[in-house]
Amino acid sequence: MDLLTIIVIAIGLSMDSFAVSLTNGFVIKDLNLKNALKIAFSFSLFQTLMPLIGWVAGSGFEQYIREIDHWIAFFLLSFLGLRMIYSGLIKRGVSLSNKISFFTLISQSIATSIDALAVGISFALLNISILSPVLIIGIVTFLFSMTGLYLGRKFGKKFGNIAEIIGGMILIGIGLKILIEHLYY
Repeated sequence: MDLLTIIVIAIGLSMDSFAVSLTNGFVIKDLNLKNALKIAFSFSLFQTLMPLIGWVAGSGFEQYIREIDHWIAFFLLSFLGLRMIYSGLIKRGVSLSNKISFFTLISQSIATSIDALAVGISFALLNISILSPVLIIGIVTFLFSMTGLYLGRKFGKKFGNIAEIIGGMILIGIGLKILIEHLYY
């Protein structure tokens, strides 16, 4: 597989992380570099590990995860989205959080990287060496996540609590998109 194809795959895989990072940038008040790096690192770590796990598992595991991966992503993102909407609705005039909880970060990281597991399985079936693709996927995801966080922070301060509600709707929308893509395509 050539480098350009791997980069295109990495960009495709990192789009969910970008969208969730954008949402996080909206809702985390005073997002600092340390928190941004932690979020981007977590997303890129899971985007790196999932294809590696998929590659190791090979085709024997594919049939099991393919049946439920979209449901897992949908429920995780919907749960987090509903929590954000609820929080945005009840916090009239109250400041947004200063950081993301560990549970939320791990849940987001898993939900946005499940599709990378299937990519890893595909790489195994095609006998593609995994080291270069996972490094590229990790780097691209990190860069897209940092960009999403920056853009979300820039625009989130202007919108206040409405950003949290919009962010929750975006997470639910991403979950629905994943679910619909897997059920109908």
